[in-house]
Amino acid sequence: MTASSASPPPSAVTDTSANDNIQPFYLLHKASSSSSSSSRNSGRKSAAARRIDLSPSKPSNNPQFDSHKAFHSVWSKIDSAIKGVLRDVNNNVFNEIHTWVRQSFLAITSSGLPSFAEATRPLPILNHATSKQLFTGLVLIKNMEFVDDLLTFEELGLCLKSHGCHVANLSSRDFATKNGVGGCLRSLLRQFLLVTLDAADISILASWYREHGNHDSPVVIIIDDMERCSRSVLSDFILMLSEWVVKIPMILIMGITTLDAPRNVLPSHVLQQLCPSKFILASPAERMNAVVEAALVRWCSGFSIGHKVAVFLKNYFLNHDGTLTSFIRALKIACAQHFSMEPLSSTLGLIAEEGSDYEGFQGQGPDFSSGIAAQIDSNLACGLTELKRSQKCWGTVVMCLYEAGKYNKVQLLDLFCEALDPNIYNAIATGAHTRSGKGFEISSSNQSVAQQYWRKGGPISQVIQKVRDLPAASLSQLLKSWENLTVDILEIHDKVKELQPMIKIEDGSSLKQDFTDLAKRHTSRTAANIKELKTINEKAANLITSMIRDFMKPIECIPFHEVVCFKDVEKLQLALNGDPRRRIQVDLLEFHKFLQCKCCSRTGNVPLSSMPDTSIMYTLAQEHGDLISLHDWYQCFKTVMTNPSVKVKRKGKQQSPLPKKRKETNENENKSESSIQARFCKAVTEMQITGLIRMPTKRRPDCVQRVAFGL
Repeated sequence: MTASSASPPPSAVTDTSANDNIQPFYLLHKASSSSSSSSRNSGRKSAAARRIDLSPSKPSNNPQFDSHKAFHSVWSKIDSAIKGVLRDVNNNVFNEIHTWVRQSFLAITSSGLPSFAEATRPLPILNHATSKQLFTGLVLIKNMEFVDDLLTFEELGLCLKSHGCHVANLSSRDFATKNGVGGCLRSLLRQFLLVTLDAADISILASWYREHGNHDSPVVIIIDDMERCSRSVLSDFILMLSEWVVKIPMILIMGITTLDAPRNVLPSHVLQQLCPSKFILASPAERMNAVVEAALVRWCSGFSIGHKVAVFLKNYFLNHDGTLTSFIRALKIACAQHFSMEPLSSTLGLIAEEGSDYEGFQGQGPDFSSGIAAQIDSNLACGLTELKRSQKCWGTVVMCLYEAGKYNKVQLLDLFCEALDPNIYNAIATGAHTRSGKGFEISSSNQSVAQQYWRKGGPISQVIQKVRDLPAASLSQLLKSWENLTVDILEIHDKVKELQPMIKIEDGSSLKQDFTDLAKRHTSRTAANIKELKTINEKAANLITSMIRDFMKPIECIPFHEVVCFKDVEKLQLALNGDPRRRIQVDLLEFHKFLQCKCCSRTGNVPLSSMPDTSIMYTLAQEHGDLISLHDWYQCFKTVMTNPSVKVKRKGKQQSPLPKKRKETNENENKSESSIQARFCKAVTEMQITGLIRMPTKRRPDCVQRVAFGL
């Protein structure tokens, strides 16, 4: 400060002191022209104020959004899309189950209902003709994991409740041996009566069903997995339900993994009480195809993944026995990591909150609203618009491939992974190509490039080959589906419509031949007709190949893809398949990265007394074998803690000698034998808790055993 260098007039001093007393809070939020003009002569503080002027009159072009809020906005869209398609996949089966429930209810009540007095008696009616028949729905879940079953049967219960049924969901835990049938009854009463009762009596349920006006709807009991239930408890429960089925028209639904499950779990006299019906849910592959289409191919939220991440998620899904829950959890972790790593990714959250529709855009102009365009850079907005349009074309081509792949049982997840590979696209796109007048031909150079990458029999090559072999009727249906998928892409849509009349002519000629004899029909078909059909198939195959070349551009080949695409497969793999013991060892060796300690980072593996005690102990343990002598380990630890020479040598030359001596003197006084022993014992205990060593045994009380070795 040079306050005595000049003496301004009193008025100037007053004004300057007033300006200098302005707090930074007001300076950042209230900047005026007078203050900025007067600050030109006020010195270093006012110059700094001008440099950090953040006047609200100038809108910022950089996106400054909360990443945490953006993640929740984007993932809520993905989660709602996944739940919607999973509900639609099982919708037909759920409607079929509801129809069967109503028919079973009518069959139970067709012979008449018992009187109110009979229905409220504590004893069942045993002389009824159908008193021993319990309508049972066996839902085949096709080897889905238990975690997927929970959501499926919850959705089934909600669907039946929406149609007026009384529904109770029971899990295998309710059929534990220690609880017996009473545990099942208490769970039923708690769900139907909405109260917790100590008495487990089914007559209470019968009274509730007749007294409270609930007798117009069936009572549906859902057991998610019968094979996990106790056999004896489940058998007694079914026998009890069959005795009370007239008073309480109960219908049982049980999840099974194989059709032999009831015979393997229940005895013969219990099976005789069942009137079974079979229902089949969608397979894990079908559910996965629906999830991939809704969350990744249709680009419902703007978030996407790279090729390596997609391949890892595919293998993760297959290694977990087709558990859809694990796949969705991994996708959520990838989404969270993307928002934590990429600063500009929060732009997706702003678009999600604005309600921008990623599926329904048309035209060639920017699709973002004026509010979004005002908050992000113009180049970024144009780049995201082009990326959005390119992804729409990419998703359309993938769905066209999937429609053709259905004839060969090709899964969408396989097509999705191969369509994301940038190497295939770059190799095909760089090859020179020529087109004929109608645009259906592909050059021989591109044919060789495509065969080079697809000769291993990948899903895309299987689809193209299947298009060449499709009959006329199947090819006509395929082109109709392509026509519906490519409505927004006029260039592809027009080519599809050019091919359709050729197939219709072929179909018309085949319809005329249907009136002739079968033998005459085969003999009347000439080689020219067969050649014409093959030509049409070849044109369709060339069309899908040109679609791949011109429109199926992977997201990693598009500018600004880093904003929306997650590619760090190693970080995702570490999060899902974590190695906690290895992570602990790395953290103990690289502690300076967390503590931001520069002096310890220069020492390498040389232990210093300034290091954490556990890090010192782990570093010293690297010099031992399977067994570590506690006496030798302690002496090494004591040497490190009481050796000032190494520490002074590592401190550098920036500090003066006097503070060093004071610090060393104080530390030597504080490092008594008892304190070193206490710190040693604490560090050994921490290493034992983290699983790096095993404590001494009676056989070798003076040694500890190493459990974790070199990285």
